Amino acid sequence: MKHVIIGAGAAGISAARTIRQNGSDEIVIISTDDAVISRCMLHKYISGSRNVAELSFIPYNFFEQNNISWRRGTVVTSIDTAAKRVNFDGGNESYDRLLIATGAESVLPPIDGLKGTKSVYGLRHLSDAKAIRDFAKLATNIVIIGAGLVGLDAAYGLVEMGRKPTVVEMAATVLPQNMDKHAASTYETKFTEAGCKFMLNSWVESVQVNSSGAVSGITLDGGKQMPCDLLIVAVGVRPAIEFAKNSGIECGRGITVDDYFASSAPDVYAAGDATGLSESWPDAKRQGELAALNMCGIQTPYNDALVQKNTVNFFGVPTLSVGRPLPIDGDNEESRCDYSAYQKIILRDGVPVGVILQGDISRSGIWHHMIKTKRDISKIPKSIWKISFADAYGLDEDGEYTWI
Repeated sequence: MKHVIIGAGAAGISAARTIRQNGSDEIVIISTDDAVISRCMLHKYISGSRNVAELSFIPYNFFEQNNISWRRGTVVTSIDTAAKRVNFDGGNESYDRLLIATGAESVLPPIDGLKGTKSVYGLRHLSDAKAIRDFAKLATNIVIIGAGLVGLDAAYGLVEMGRKPTVVEMAATVLPQNMDKHAASTYETKFTEAGCKFMLNSWVESVQVNSSGAVSGITLDGGKQMPCDLLIVAVGVRPAIEFAKNSGIECGRGITVDDYFASSAPDVYAAGDATGLSESWPDAKRQGELAALNMCGIQTPYNDALVQKNTVNFFGVPTLSVGRPLPIDGDNEESRCDYSAYQKIILRDGVPVGVILQGDISRSGIWHHMIKTKRDISKIPKSIWKISFADAYGLDEDGEYTWI
C-alpha cells in the first residue's frame, strides 16, 4: 500500500507518523516548502533569534528514521482521481491512498492596487519570513494590515529586529478575535512602548505603487496617506486547495469530508486547515492522526467537539483563551472577572463557553475540559476561581470515580 501525503505541516506530519506506527507501507510526502517548520515560530526567524533548523517541530532525521520519501519544494497542480495520480511540474506520483493536508494560504483583501504589487507579503511560509526579514533590513516605513495573532507575530519579530512598524486594524482593539479589551490592552501598551504604532478603527482603502511595481504608500479611510515600502497583510487565511477544486473533488469552504476524513473521491482524504475544520495546531495534528488511521483501514470517526484555543506570549506575558472571549448580548450569558491575576469566565446558564487567562495560565486544562464537555458548574459548592480537575469527577452506581 502506497500512502501519499500532500503537505508537511501539523496534519501531514502527524499522519505520516501514525501510518508508520501502524505498518510498513510506503509513505511519500509532497510539500511546497523545502523545510518542516512551526508557523507560529516564523516571527522568531524574522527577528533572527532562531534559524531554520530551530523552527522545525520534528527530529532532524525524521524522514530517514521513518523511511519516508520527501518531495520538498514541489507544487502540486492537480490530482487525477481516476488514475490515482498526483501531478506537479515535471512529473507525478501515484498513490493507493492520498491525504490532502496542504494547510492554508494568506488572504489578500480586495484593496485597490494591492494585487500583484511587489514588497507585499503574508506570513504563512518560511519564504515569507525570509523575504520580510531581508526587506525589513532596508525598509524605512513598514505597515502591517491586521492586529490579530499573525499580524502581531510579524510586529513582534520586527520590533525585536529594532524596526518600528505601523499596524492598521479595523477593530477597536488588537487581537479582537482572541481576547477582550482588558487583556488586549496589555499587549497594545507593550508594543507601543517598544516603538510599534497602532492605527485602530482604521482600514486601508488603496495602495500606491512606484515605477518598479513595488508598494510606495497606502491611503487610509478618510483619505490620510502614509509612506510604505514594506507591506505585510495579516487579515486571515483560506484553505490551500485550488488544485483539488480543479480535480473535481467536492469542496465548500475547504475540502468536504465525512466523519472519517474521506473526501468525495475514492481513497482521497483531507485533514487540517485544508478542510476548513481546524482551529488550532493541536486540532490539525489530531485530524491528521485520525485521517491516517482511516487510511490504514482502522475505522475511527472524528467526534471531538471543536473548541477554539489560542495561546499568546509577547514580552514575557502569556495569555490563553479558550472558546469565545466575549459574551453574546441577549443570549443569557454573563462574564465574571478576577483582576488580581486576570481571569475571565463567560457562562451561559451555568455552563462555561469561554475563558481568558493572562499571566498565570496553569489552570487552562480544566477550563478547556469544562468548555468542551459543556459542564454545568453552577452547582459546584466553591468559588469559581477554585474549581479543579477533581470537580470533573463523580461516582458511578458502584461507587467508583468516573470522568464526567
